[in-house]
Amino acid sequence: MNSQIHWISFNTMERFMADVFKGVGVPEEDAKICAEVLITADKRGIDSHGIGRLKPIYYDRIKAGIQHPVTNFEIVRQWPATAVVDGHDGMGHVIAKRAMTMAIEKAKTYGLGMVAVRNSTHYGIAGYYALMAVEAGMIGITGTNARPSIAPTFGVENMLGTNPLTFGMPTDEEFPFVLDCATSITQRGKIEVYERLGKDLPEGWVIGEDGKPKTDSHQVLLDLVKGTAALAPLGGIGEDLAGFKGYGYATVVEILSAALQGGAFLKGLLGFSPEGKSQPYHLGHFFIAIDVSAFTGLDAFKKTTGEILRALRASKKAAGCERIYTAGEKEHLAWLERKDKGVPVNEPLQKDIRQLIKELKLTGYKFPFL
Repeated sequence: MNSQIHWISFNTMERFMADVFKGVGVPEEDAKICAEVLITADKRGIDSHGIGRLKPIYYDRIKAGIQHPVTNFEIVRQWPATAVVDGHDGMGHVIAKRAMTMAIEKAKTYGLGMVAVRNSTHYGIAGYYALMAVEAGMIGITGTNARPSIAPTFGVENMLGTNPLTFGMPTDEEFPFVLDCATSITQRGKIEVYERLGKDLPEGWVIGEDGKPKTDSHQVLLDLVKGTAALAPLGGIGEDLAGFKGYGYATVVEILSAALQGGAFLKGLLGFSPEGKSQPYHLGHFFIAIDVSAFTGLDAFKKTTGEILRALRASKKAAGCERIYTAGEKEHLAWLERKDKGVPVNEPLQKDIRQLIKELKLTGYKFPFL
C-alpha cells in the first residue's frame, strides 16, 4: 500500500464526495451542498472536518440507519425575525445551510435573524455558515451541541459536547474575521487526525476517570465513546488555567442548541437509546445573522474591523515569535498554499476512498493510489 501523501484537486474531490453522498441516497442537490461544506474545510486547512469525515461520520452513519439521507426540513415555529426548525435527523449540512439562509433573509428585513434547529446531525465546519452571513454583508454567529465529550470543571465525566461557538465578521482585508473553534481544549476531529497519523496526544488534552491525562489517540477515541475519558474544557483542567471559562461557554452553546427549540441535550446526544441500541444523535444548532447596515455603513464597519486586526498583528511580538495572527488568517494562508495543489490525501484516506469506490461501484476516477 502506498504511504505517500497525494494531492487531489478540489474539483475532483468535491465531485467524488458528492457522488458518494448520492450513492447512499442523498438527493443530488443536497449531495452537492454536503460536498461543498466538506471541501470548504479542506480548502481552509481544517483537515479534521473535510474528506477525512466523509466515510466515518456520514457514509457509515447513513449505512447504519442512524442518519437519514433524505432531509425533511420542517419549520415548526416562526416569528418575523426568528424560527424553530426540526431537521428530523436528515443531513446536517443541508439543514444548517437552509437555516442560516432563513436567518440571513430575516436579517435583511428586520436587522437581526435567528433560527434554532433540533433533531439535526453533524453539520461540518461551523465556519461555513458564519461565512454565509459574511458574504451577505452581515455578522454570522452559529453553534451546535454534540455527543458528550467534555468534563465540567472539577469533574471527569464527559457531559458536554465540543460545542463550537463561531463568529464571522466582514473586513476590508482579503479575508474575513472567522473565529471557529470548539469550547474544549481540543476536539474529536483533531484526535482523529492524530489517530490516523499514529501520533500520541499532547498531555493535558484528555483526562481519564482517575483524573490523570491520557495520550494514546486510538484508545482515547474508544474511551470517549465508552465514557471512560473526557476532553478538558478550553483553558484546561481546574480553575488555575481558567478551564471554568471554557466549561461555561460550552454550557451556553448547549443551552442555545437545546432549550430554545425543545431539543435533546447532554447524555441525550450519545447516539444510543435507553436500551443501548444505536440511534440518531438528535443534535441542535443555532444560527444568528446581524445586518451590519442596520447599525452603520458596511464599508465603515469593514474599515474599523480591519484596523483592529491590523493593529493586533502589528503589536509587539514575544521573543522568538515572528508573527501574530488574527482569526481566519491561517485559514486564508492555507487556501493560498492549497488552491493550486488541492487536498492532501494520506494512506488512511486512500484506503477509505478505495473502499468507497468499490462499494458504490463509482467509475471515472483516476486517483494515483488506485
